[in-house]
Amino acid sequence: MSNEKKIQKEAMSMLKDTSRTFYIPITLLQPTLKKTVASAYLCMRAIDEIEDSEVLLPQTKNYLLRATSSLLNEEQFDATAYQELVAPHKDVLPEVTLRLNDWLSTCPDGIIHKVKEFTSTMATGMADWAEKEWVIRTKEDLDDYTYYVAGLVGVMLSDIWEWHDGTKTDRDLAIAYGRGLQTVNILRNVEEDKERGVSFIPDGWTISQTFDYAEANLALGDEYMKDISTKNILLFCRIPLALAKKTLKALRSGREKMSRAEVEQTVEEIKVDR
Repeated sequence: MSNEKKIQKEAMSMLKDTSRTFYIPITLLQPTLKKTVASAYLCMRAIDEIEDSEVLLPQTKNYLLRATSSLLNEEQFDATAYQELVAPHKDVLPEVTLRLNDWLSTCPDGIIHKVKEFTSTMATGMADWAEKEWVIRTKEDLDDYTYYVAGLVGVMLSDIWEWHDGTKTDRDLAIAYGRGLQTVNILRNVEEDKERGVSFIPDGWTISQTFDYAEANLALGDEYMKDISTKNILLFCRIPLALAKKTLKALRSGREKMSRAEVEQTVEEIKVDR
């Protein structure tokens, strides 16, 4: 097996280990898209794990994220410089983060500049929020935070669809779609976040208002998909949206999350209905 195929295989294995929501939809994509979206997801996951670390101090996260963003802005990603950057923290950072260069290496030449650009922008936005220690006071704060950690993913995917087959989608709706998915995660982790002294819910907002915010953005996600006619792209977009809506329903009824059986049933229903 060539080194390229080996890394590609490891990328899919890493994807399965790190994503409950996106692994299945990615595997259903056409081969070139599967390779591209898997690479993009893992690159963004790599920096997300820096932001999410329960061990690193906010100032360390800020430094690592800004330095990674700068490296991603270079025409050629300097893998050696990146390894030197993360080396002091290799015992606390997960493999998906330590292997950022591998995930970049699996991305097709025609689109890698976009993946690097969006991942760099996301890293800078996350660094800004690490500096603010994730204090969200207003709806504008929530909009900004969810834009950097999820809305950007939607815009990047829109660029990937257009690169692949000319599919044109509304970038504002793509941002809303990402926002909706992220807000479901916020609602799912309210108690966990509270335990570590963080809240992503604006001051004065009730949980009900946060549900309304999630549902409004997910509804825009439905609008986003109306521009997509490529079947495997549509299938990819429909699965996370359906899972998010059902997770909201479960949370509203007092359950923490959907069961694995419910997830599998939802995916099968969408695959049959395509």
